[in-house]
Amino acid sequence: MLTREFSADAMPCQRRVAVQWVAAGVLLPTWALSAQAQMGLSGAINYAGWFRALSQRMAKAYCQQYLQVLPGAAVDVMGLARKMALSGSSELAKGTQSGQWPADVGRQLAEVQKQFALLNQLTAAPATQTALVVAASEQADRTLLIAQAVTESIEKMAPAPSARLVNLAGRQRMLSQRLAKNYFLHAAKVESKVVQAQLASDAADFRQALQTLKAAPVSTTAIRNELELADSQWLFFESALRRPADDAGLNAVATTSERLLSVMDKLTGLYEAALREVLG
Repeated sequence: MLTREFSADAMPCQRRVAVQWVAAGVLLPTWALSAQAQMGLSGAINYAGWFRALSQRMAKAYCQQYLQVLPGAAVDVMGLARKMALSGSSELAKGTQSGQWPADVGRQLAEVQKQFALLNQLTAAPATQTALVVAASEQADRTLLIAQAVTESIEKMAPAPSARLVNLAGRQRMLSQRLAKNYFLHAAKVESKVVQAQLASDAADFRQALQTLKAAPVSTTAIRNELELADSQWLFFESALRRPADDAGLNAVATTSERLLSVMDKLTGLYEAALREVLG
């Protein structure tokens, strides 16, 4: 069954990410310019950037439930995304309370938590109406904006140009989910010029970012190999996005978006490790 195939492909990545989230945490030691603190910045960019993808992933899964596209897998994806968002918000709140974040970053993180709480509330209701799906998508986009702002704020704190690569690779995770979400919105007959324009621009952004990452001087064998895999997975996903929104097309977008997310998450982790080595 397709549901089983989706779960088998998606869940190893989900388990790995969940373990990374809990084990590595988002709470960082200090923001003084010590070597230890500088190394923490690479992880902070990675994990703060995850909030962008989680917002879109929750909206994507919610729309999947409405459309009944691999609904069992969609429930699993939603549950894990919700837990990761709440766990990350809790850890970040501890850092804010202990004064480990600069004031502007602390304010942004507080707003991320507020927006995720609203998104969590919206997606807790059964996905029975198009209006509910649209409301969840709009809230996910509001959450994304502040998550993007805080990720950029942390990136600016890292005294190395390669910090941008962590941010850029991490943003690809979000694009994979927003592209799938907007495809599902179109399938749900949400005829919005914004949705159509964003589908086109996000696809162009994803292709351009892949080229930028390939041309970047920061590279290892593992990064090059993962970039090749990202290329192939993007081709599968892009092909799925071009299919009609029938059962086969919807299932293809659901599965390929998860596979691409997995690859881009691993690639982000590799760039994080490279930045950590530079800062260390």
